[in-house]
Amino acid sequence: MSTGEGTRAVRAGLPEPQKYEPTLPGPVFAAHYHLPGEPTGPYTYGRDSNPTWTLLEQAVGELEAPGETGVETVVFASGMAAVSAVLLSQVRAGDAVVLPDDGYQALPLVRAQLEEYGVEVRTAPTGGDAQLTVLDGAKLLWIETPSNPGLDVCDVRRLADAAHAGGALVAVDNTLATPLGQRPLALGADFAVASGTKGLTGHGDLLLGYVVCRTAELAARVRNWRKVVGAIPGPMEAWLAHRSLATLQLRSDRQCANALALARALAARAEVTGLRYPGLPEDPSHKIASEQMRRFGSVVSFDLPDREHAERFLAEARLVDDATSFGSVRSSAERRGRWGGDAVSEGFIRFSAGVEDTDDLVADVLRALDAAAG
Repeated sequence: MSTGEGTRAVRAGLPEPQKYEPTLPGPVFAAHYHLPGEPTGPYTYGRDSNPTWTLLEQAVGELEAPGETGVETVVFASGMAAVSAVLLSQVRAGDAVVLPDDGYQALPLVRAQLEEYGVEVRTAPTGGDAQLTVLDGAKLLWIETPSNPGLDVCDVRRLADAAHAGGALVAVDNTLATPLGQRPLALGADFAVASGTKGLTGHGDLLLGYVVCRTAELAARVRNWRKVVGAIPGPMEAWLAHRSLATLQLRSDRQCANALALARALAARAEVTGLRYPGLPEDPSHKIASEQMRRFGSVVSFDLPDREHAERFLAEARLVDDATSFGSVRSSAERRGRWGGDAVSEGFIRFSAGVEDTDDLVADVLRALDAAAG
């Protein structure tokens, strides 16, 4: 039966109904399982498998790749565990990997680790499909679109086709978009990777990551890496994540509407420069984003004149938490330059729109901007 994405989010990964059993079984806390005879069943030891993971993995797979056969999902303790699993399970010394040079702040740490292992790492910006220029002979292409925090977008289909023509695997970080905004496997990727900490679960109360793999063979290598390093999610986190999926469409719709309204309001402010949101028709990434994304995400980025101006703005906001991360039901923002590692100005703001009433959120931001300017 074909269903809409809201229905799919509500029902994804649920087991067949059983009389007197809950619709979503509670978390299974188990280090070991009863195991008489040969270990032929699906659950043997807590580091290898868990029924709560299984249901969540099925759910994420249904959202990231609805209707696709052979797809397998592996969940992890964090987004960085998922990122590391793909890169470190698929390449070896002497291989070349292409990363974005404007991606997530921790990617330089990944680059350093790969280079210590003898992997050649090449980088290029996300915008303009610039990674094509360094793709020749690579074993794996890593795409982050929209990029974090600059919100550039690249043509996933074009890059994936070029990578596959040269024998490279393709992984797409889908954290900013979520499965309701973009489906990397449908665009040609071999892996859809994300931090479930962010918009997927959307409440800012758990850490989680996942990798959706196009084939069982690719998934086996990723799953084995999880087993070797023990980067497993807790059953409570996995259960909370699955429970949160039911409201994914509702949250995403409000967050995206708020982000667009906020971006339009910011565009009229003289002190705001460098405004980026792929959903704005005037945004440099809008054309390609509108061709491959169904929603444009909750994150807006912009520059204020300097560090002090940005910090005054954040201090004045009442409906916006000064916090890192993004995708929560509560709006948050931060002066991203405080962390270092991103090529941004001292006044650069990464803003994550929550699910507050749109008018309230926009009014609060405008009031905070007025106060910061004064």
